[in-house]
Amino acid sequence: MPFMPEQASTVASHVDALFWFLTALSAFFSVLIAAVLLVFAVKYRRRPGHERAEQVEGALALEIIWTAIPFVIAMGVFVWSAMVYVRIYRVPDNAMQVYVVGKQWMWKVQHLEGQREINELHVPVGRPVKLTITSEDVIHSFFIPAFRIKQDAIPGRYTTTWFEATKPGTYHLFCAEYCGTQHAGMIGSVIAMEPADYEAWLGGRKKGMVASGETLFQQLGCASCHRSDTGGRGPVLAGLFGKPVKLEGGTTVVADESYLRESILNPQAKLVVGYQGIMPTFRGLVSEDQLLQLITYIKKLGQPDGGDGAAPAEAPKPPAAEHAPAVEGST
Repeated sequence: MPFMPEQASTVASHVDALFWFLTALSAFFSVLIAAVLLVFAVKYRRRPGHERAEQVEGALALEIIWTAIPFVIAMGVFVWSAMVYVRIYRVPDNAMQVYVVGKQWMWKVQHLEGQREINELHVPVGRPVKLTITSEDVIHSFFIPAFRIKQDAIPGRYTTTWFEATKPGTYHLFCAEYCGTQHAGMIGSVIAMEPADYEAWLGGRKKGMVASGETLFQQLGCASCHRSDTGGRGPVLAGLFGKPVKLEGGTTVVADESYLRESILNPQAKLVVGYQGIMPTFRGLVSEDQLLQLITYIKKLGQPDGGDGAAPAEAPKPPAAEHAPAVEGST
């Protein structure tokens, strides 16, 4: 269709099929209802002699028909929509990770390998890409029409979406949530490349996010309390990500990205059983980009692959001569 964005992702055709079905369904019933109204208005118009239509009582078959048909159509739309929704929001296990931060009036992108971009996103064709999105200021919305994906960027929260580009090209990127006076200028490009070209583009990569997170982890003194054994004043972080954490009060949470973020910025919010709330807040001391680097490093702790090779398998202990500040807390 000339007035539709091209289909450039694995979910685009499914979204379009559902969209056109709903459009056709709406058009069909709009025309049908208008035609019936017109026919009835003419056929049952008032004539000389004040003729009146005969009342029909107890049309059970008619009532069953006009109840059953809409029900079947509505349930069909529901099932189809649910299938498309699950396809869009269930991230494949082999998806590569990319972090996106919205800020008036730009999109900041970080790749695990260390590459950073502003208002551009380079991705390989034929490989799922998971986006972890947040905002530094107000609500934005990350929208790629050709991929048929749109996800809000919310301050203080992480949201996720994914896509898999099906053909090389440069595609429009928009902010789809009004975010201020220069909202219309918050645009960019997604560059889908052949895998070999993408690897060549990554060839000039700088320090990876895991390595950058490790550096921050040491600079902030986190290792002085979050040691790789149980002798520290804070919980062990190696292998923590994705596991349940028992909190004071008897509740349990899963150590996901949002939990780690909250624990760094507001460590008193969720205290782990057996640990005191002495960890200071790092709000205002680390940026959203640095938060993502720290979280990426913590996620890789305890994993045998060590991420991109820049991080060790467990949190290192600080040298004995160092006197790092106490940062023990909820995480």
